[in-house]
Amino acid sequence: MRPFHSRVTLPTPAERVLSILTAAHSMTVVSDGLDPIEVHRLDGTAAMGHIHLHEPSEAGHAPARPCIPVRLEFTDIAPTPVRDRTRARVTVTGLLSAPYSTEASESTCMEFGQAVFEDHRGRSFVTLGTLQETEPDPVATSEAGMLTHLVDEHDELVPLLLRLVHPRPERGARRVLPLALDRYGVTLRLEYSSTHRDVRLPFAKAVSRLDQAGPQIHALLAAARRTSHRNQLLT
Repeated sequence: MRPFHSRVTLPTPAERVLSILTAAHSMTVVSDGLDPIEVHRLDGTAAMGHIHLHEPSEAGHAPARPCIPVRLEFTDIAPTPVRDRTRARVTVTGLLSAPYSTEASESTCMEFGQAVFEDHRGRSFVTLGTLQETEPDPVATSEAGMLTHLVDEHDELVPLLLRLVHPRPERGARRVLPLALDRYGVTLRLEYSSTHRDVRLPFAKAVSRLDQAGPQIHALLAAARRTSHRNQLLT
């Protein structure tokens, strides 16, 4: 649970899991004894349009037949051409009452076991109850389009944001690109000759609607322009 009255600058693991499930373009379904199934038709409905998650205790969902252990695997890939594009991985485990089929006309019912979220910070376990209590990020399904637009149409603005990084990053970065965007802020990736570093620029206030994200990005750019020091971090 969030600390009362604290300023939140990063999404929780549950928020990240929900965003990945909401915005996923593909997933891998792995069942015991069967070959993995790659599903690439998630656009428009995302994972939860194909899989309905519920607690095992819910009545009326699972028929009286053997259940099939299954796991759903998701890889969160950065939409921009950064050096290492894998941002996170999510694995959802549970039970199916019948083998998963890509031809099913309705969503498949899955008894939820647990969700595992992994990124560079480590591993976190997320319960279904926590997912159900988590508010969806309004930016999740638009993040890729917004970041690619920033890189393709306004790439000169991205290095400007480095003026807001404190303490100042070490000099010698060869390239800086936006890595992630969520309701709480923007993450930049600074690429050096043999390594990289990620820096976080939080919004002044978390956005509650998608149309608030653009003004928050413009506010960061305005603050960067007001800074007096010159950007000499790029070679």
